This record gives sequence, structure tokens and C-alpha cells, in this order.
Amino acid sequence: MIIRDDIIQGESEWFALKAGVPGASSFDKILTPTGKASTQRKQYLYQLAGETITGLKMETYQSEAMKRGIELEHEARELFEMIYDTDVKQVGVCYKDEQKKYLCSPDGLMSDTGLEIKSPLIHTHVEYLLNNKLPTKYISQVQGSMLVTGFESWFFMSNYPGLKPLIIEVKRDEAYIAELESELDKFCLDLVVVVKKLKGL
Repeated sequence: MIIRDDIIQGESEWFALKAGVPGASSFDKILTPTGKASTQRKQYLYQLAGETITGLKMETYQSEAMKRGIELEHEARELFEMIYDTDVKQVGVCYKDEQKKYLCSPDGLMSDTGLEIKSPLIHTHVEYLLNNKLPTKYISQVQGSMLVTGFESWFFMSNYPGLKPLIIEVKRDEAYIAELESELDKFCLDLVVVVKKLKGL
């Protein structure tokens, strides 16, 4: 694993690094949480091809809830550190290897595990608490982060001020990770082909 801890998430250099590179938060656009090919694959492929040519990360809409989540992330991280009596390191991005074909941007790293933090709206957090498991929509991201880092487990945390946090330690799903890695390799090869075609136009 290669860690870029000299980059701050959310700053221009971080967006530049992510431009044209598949990231764990979008792995579900390649392989769904249920292990099926995503219907969003082509659109995501074309998006990354365009980003590779322009060097610019596509602007994405940020709702008020998403902005709130970013603001509350620091608070949630400190709560996690207190609960587990540990230090959580903030990093920019992680790559699986020197090829840097794909990446993840964890909300925190520890010695042998990582952390994904969500600060959803209150009704969503209550639903997460009642279900008491990793929400299906984040399976690709969490398992993908373990693929990139090589870690055996990953913590998922949902937090809402005034309510109990949901903290789930997720173990590696080797079958899913193997399928995801295979699909990512195919996707990255397709990305190279599309970029070459664009450069030839």
C-alpha cells in the first residue's frame, strides 16, 4: 500500500490526484454491493476518461446534508478515538501498489484497520441503528478500501449528535474482493482504451 499523507482531503491537490482514477466511494459504479455489473459502469468510465484528458475532477453536487456530514466528520472521528482509546490518522489517499490504478480516501487509518464515517440525516441514522449492520450501499466502498489497503477489517461509523453512534467492524469478504479486483482491472484496461481513442480524435 502507498499512502499519501501529505495531501489534505478536499483541497485542490487532492482533487487533482483523484481526477481520472477510480475511487472506493464509486466502486459500486463498477460492481454493485450484490456482486453484479453496475448499470453505471459506462457513464463512470466516460467520466474518468474525460477527467484524465482534462486533468480536472468532475464537479459533483453537494447537498446541504452532504456539507453537514463533512463538517461533522471531525467530531465523529474524535468520538471514535475516545471510545476505542486510539489515534486515527488522517491521510489524503491510499493506493494498492505502485501502479496507482485505483485508490481509496479513508476517513481515518490506524495501524491495521481503517475508518469510514457517515453523518446522515436523523431518520437515516435511526434506520442504521435499528438494522445494526453495514448499510448495503456502502459494501463496495468498505470492501474496496480493504482491497486497496490490504487490511483484514474496516470500521464503519454512522454518527448523529445526541444519538448513540453506530460502529460496525466489517471483516474482509474475500470472494467479493476477488471479484471487485477482477472487475477493476478490466475497467482500468477499458479506461486506457477510451483515453487513447479520445487523444486520437
